[in-house]
Amino acid sequence: MPRSQRADPDDNPLTWSARWSLTSRILAVNIFAVAMLAGSFAYLDSYRSRVSEERIAAAEDDAQMIGTALAAVSPEKRALLATKLALFEGERVRVYDASGKPVLDSWRNGPITYQLIDPETQPWQKHAARAMDKAFDHIVGADRVPRFEEPAVDTLDAWPEAKLAAAHPNRVYSMRRNAPDRTPVLSASVAVPGVGTVLTTDNARDITRIVRAERYAIGLVIGGVLIVSVLLSLFLARTIARPLRRLALAAHRVRLGRAREVVVPRLPSRRDEIGLLARALSDMSQALRRRIDAVEAFAADVSHELKNPLASLRSAVDSLGVVKDPALQERLLDIVRDDVIRLDRLITDVAEISRLDGELSRARFEAVDLGPLVEGMVAARDDRGRNGDVRVAFARPYVDTAVVFGDPARLARMIENVIDNAVSFSPPGGLVEVSAIGIGDIVLIAIEDEGPGVPPDKRESIFRRFHTDRPDAEKPARHSGLGLAIAKAIADGHDGTVEVRDRSDGRSGAHFLITLPRAPEA
Repeated sequence: MPRSQRADPDDNPLTWSARWSLTSRILAVNIFAVAMLAGSFAYLDSYRSRVSEERIAAAEDDAQMIGTALAAVSPEKRALLATKLALFEGERVRVYDASGKPVLDSWRNGPITYQLIDPETQPWQKHAARAMDKAFDHIVGADRVPRFEEPAVDTLDAWPEAKLAAAHPNRVYSMRRNAPDRTPVLSASVAVPGVGTVLTTDNARDITRIVRAERYAIGLVIGGVLIVSVLLSLFLARTIARPLRRLALAAHRVRLGRAREVVVPRLPSRRDEIGLLARALSDMSQALRRRIDAVEAFAADVSHELKNPLASLRSAVDSLGVVKDPALQERLLDIVRDDVIRLDRLITDVAEISRLDGELSRARFEAVDLGPLVEGMVAARDDRGRNGDVRVAFARPYVDTAVVFGDPARLARMIENVIDNAVSFSPPGGLVEVSAIGIGDIVLIAIEDEGPGVPPDKRESIFRRFHTDRPDAEKPARHSGLGLAIAKAIADGHDGTVEVRDRSDGRSGAHFLITLPRAPEA
């Protein structure tokens, strides 16, 4: 599998949500947060339990208080006192004798203190509230509460808490039931010697009202948060997913080979990561477009440059078959040799410049002292006779004063190409001076010749591929027009520059100046 298709070890792979769109994920995360907030409804169950426990404890205290008060008065005053206490507490007070028969009931001697409501007579809002009560009880797993019903025959045995109280005098027993409309009915009973078993009941509707009011407030908060979360999710989806979709579509069109007509949105108004990504993709597509144009132009130039020597070679070969003059045949053979040499040099240089970028990107740079490097290269040229009758002099710098980071072979090729160019333009017996010096954070390499120099209007074009501007009398087989282009590509790959200017001493000739970053430890 290609490296570009392998999983990045720094990536966090998605499993169950891998096929979800970004919009769906944003909505899911925000709604999940709201769902967590909705868990606060469980708080209502504990709140209701605490309120019910407090009210039951209060009912037990009331039952014990009422029993004590009834024991403190004479039997004939107990009915009036029970009615007053029941009216004050909002409860119903009943007393049963030892046989279990009712001997006192506050509702017989006074007003009814509470009334159970038939749910069928209530509006739909109450039905919805009870449905929600049942739903939340089911969600939180609340204990089932028995239904409250007035017994057909009111006796002690109809009330379990009263039976327990009668069996255990001076101990209070209580119980909670639900009325038909699901409001709690709290009862408490205590056996008082000399009075009987006292039973109090109360329809605590306020507990239901408090819990429903709290639930309504929490529901409003959750509803508002949900609406805001959805709107924020849609906003995030619009500001994140939508531009990403546009960028992905543009990248897809680039992948289909339509890079020239695709305009990748740069999103200049955005200063976040998406804006940075958009501008990076736009720059990448433009660089790709330039690379494609350069490759096509390079292919056209190579084709054009190959046609000239091939046409000359073909003409010479065809002529050899019909020419009988030995002198003319020898001239044709010279043309064939020159064209073969030119083709060989051209193919070599084309292969060199074609793989140069890739090799430089993979090269492992090292510290290179340019003094020994250039000195050895100049000596090797003299030994091989590559300078002809032109002298090449090198002013070697002090050791470790001209150290750069780079690929030694490529650096040598860059300098040698510039020296080759200087030698080729130098007159017979001319001098080419080479120097290297470190100044601050840079290293300067200067190559000066005594040739005609480079006119100002051609100082950029000479670094273009296949550009050559030589006298017609000079043999074309020597040069491919790629030497300076290769030198410039190597300089660019080392974060350096190469330029040409006039000689500083005012004499005729060209002054090539290569600038490279100096190695930090130097």
